[in-house]
Amino acid sequence: MSVLVVRGALAVVEDTGRVRTGDVVCVDGTIVESIDLAGVDRAGATEVDATGCVVTAGLVNAHHHLLQTAFRTLPGTRGIPMREWLPAMASAYTSAGVDPELTGLAARAGLAEALLSGVTTVADHHLTWPSGADTVGMARAAAEAAAGLGARLVFVRGAARDDPQEAAASADAIVRALLPGVHGGVSADGMLQVAVGPAGVHSDPRETFALLGEVAAMHGLRRRTQANEVVDVGIALERYGSRPIDLLDEWGWLAPDVTLAHLCAVSDDEIARLAASGVTATHAPGCDVPMGWGVAPVRRLLDAGLAVGLGTSGGGSNDAGHLLADARLAMQVSALVGPQLPASEVLGTATAGSAEGLGRPELGRLTPGSAADLCVWDVSGVADAGVADPVAGLLWASPGRRPRTVVVGGRVVVDEGRLTTADEHDIVAQLFERVRR
Repeated sequence: MSVLVVRGALAVVEDTGRVRTGDVVCVDGTIVESIDLAGVDRAGATEVDATGCVVTAGLVNAHHHLLQTAFRTLPGTRGIPMREWLPAMASAYTSAGVDPELTGLAARAGLAEALLSGVTTVADHHLTWPSGADTVGMARAAAEAAAGLGARLVFVRGAARDDPQEAAASADAIVRALLPGVHGGVSADGMLQVAVGPAGVHSDPRETFALLGEVAAMHGLRRRTQANEVVDVGIALERYGSRPIDLLDEWGWLAPDVTLAHLCAVSDDEIARLAASGVTATHAPGCDVPMGWGVAPVRRLLDAGLAVGLGTSGGGSNDAGHLLADARLAMQVSALVGPQLPASEVLGTATAGSAEGLGRPELGRLTPGSAADLCVWDVSGVADAGVADPVAGLLWASPGRRPRTVVVGGRVVVDEGRLTTADEHDIVAQLFERVRR
């Protein structure tokens, strides 16, 4: 039996809007009530001193493109229409040669960055699959990178102009290779999940949506795609005479097992349809705002009853995988499209909201029975001086803050701001060496 106790926190955020004081106790990778420790041998327990700190659940990045970690700040990829951005990124991928090695090294760097910034679960919507590529090898490389670091990974077999039959066959092969004999798409230990998701109606035909949907139904996988990110609205109208939400509805992709990322340009009528269908949403302001693609109306989505998560999107548009920084941005820009969102609610999107979109209610919370994924944030420094509400201060104060300690499944993976499972400098060097080869 492994026991970990976090002691002396200034505040413990159990769930959205629920804050308490006291210890956080983890037994065998699960949060338990403190009273449940009666009779438990605590001689070998790991204790974390959280004096002067706020403890939250591990953040859940509901939308990333980890491959793009290798392609940040590329010249000519900022502040341009998506119609120009997509081919610019595709050219960079072609020049580098996307293969299992690059996929694994980029994932390792992106996941290390995630852990160091308090993200314990990352949904990686992988969209780049060169013709003839070892797709199972690429997926396995990302999964192995996560396992080595101790991060949770949701690997999304995406598609972007791929042959529909090949994409579906690859998705089926990936599930069988990474999760043999598993129905539901999640490994027994909860560390690996597989999902499917076309890039969007702007790039993928109805057949791709249908065939990947069949793979999802066969294996019990979640489905994810991107919608109403400006460019797809125009392309959908030109190509089909319909808006993306209309097409997704017609193609069977408005359902409770579906999560839609971005949703910048949605009408009130579309929001009502999304809520009625049971889909969940992912907000990605760190991508959409700097690229000039819009701001999702998160307040209206939440008020309509949608669960809303938070994602960074990829390094090709965001350049960072720091979800707490993007939560701050989400809070700031929310006032441009409605009432300003309170910090506690935005923190909820980065934890429980994202977890709900993944179909993972055990993540994103510190309630008994939840997975023991947590972050210890030091709020005792000068950057937090004068802060009246330390939980709100996590987002408003000290932009870019990093946690002191990060725990995944009861295991300390970041201690005193450093990875315990790998050397950060080696990760950086190996990725640069591969990209420059």
